[in-house]
Amino acid sequence: MLSRIKLRQLRLLIAVAEQGNILAAARQMGLTQPAVTKSLKDLEQDLGLELFKRSNRGVQPTIYGETLLRHARLVLAQLGYAGEELAELQSGSGGRVRVGTLLAASAYLLPAAIERLRISRPKVQVAIVQGTNDQLAAPLEDGELDFVVGRLPEFRHRKGLSQETLTDEAVWLVVRDGHPLLKSGSNLAFLELLNWDWILPPETTTLRRQIEKSFHDAEVEPPVPAIESVSYLSNRYLLIATDMIGVWPSQAVRDDMANGMLARLPLGLADAVGSVGVTKRREAALTPAAEALIQELRAVAADL
Repeated sequence: MLSRIKLRQLRLLIAVAEQGNILAAARQMGLTQPAVTKSLKDLEQDLGLELFKRSNRGVQPTIYGETLLRHARLVLAQLGYAGEELAELQSGSGGRVRVGTLLAASAYLLPAAIERLRISRPKVQVAIVQGTNDQLAAPLEDGELDFVVGRLPEFRHRKGLSQETLTDEAVWLVVRDGHPLLKSGSNLAFLELLNWDWILPPETTTLRRQIEKSFHDAEVEPPVPAIESVSYLSNRYLLIATDMIGVWPSQAVRDDMANGMLARLPLGLADAVGSVGVTKRREAALTPAAEALIQELRAVAADL
């Protein structure tokens, strides 16, 4: 059934799905609309399956189309990796790594590992995409990312993915140095925290659920955040410049605490220690550059 599929058809399949319109896909591919229509029909006839539903509003993948799309993206990604790996072998120290990162790794663990990597492989290129586990899962599964590094999600056995714990890290309530709440000392209670604006990660994250559990355990309603963000730079600026409260992994805040910019509130969180590690596709072969970066992540984590 699949032996006659051409790479050009896979690229066309992806373009049509992303554009939702045959004419737009044709323009993207530099083809005529009739050529795209014929190529799709030929593919559907070869497979004996309807890949797209046509309507006046455009085209939408069927369940068969979605399945083939998922594999098409992986096939093209793996071919891209193969080309990069061949180039690495030819050059000796080049290559490219696409890594997704969460707040827990973006402040220190990943930058420190990249610094080490560039000593041994100075020509390597690293592309970093920041987001939540939910936001990064699809690009990882589709082969757009080599791996994700950060706080490991609650689902440890997601189909097709494997996880490796690098270190365990505490999570702290953080404010600017000199914040009025710091005067309360050990008498600080969760109820007092509701009088201040909060910066929190999205509701779908493990860290957000952990925060809400801490408030529920204290029989206090969790705060409604003024800002929902996983941006390290934005969150850091707002915490230093305002009286907002944030929740940060200890490694992300350690330098600012040492420099007197930020401070930790003396209140513990439920399950305050979480695992930080690497998530990758179970069956995918990583390029030498990606493997080398994971090795450096292990080395940095071992020294924490």
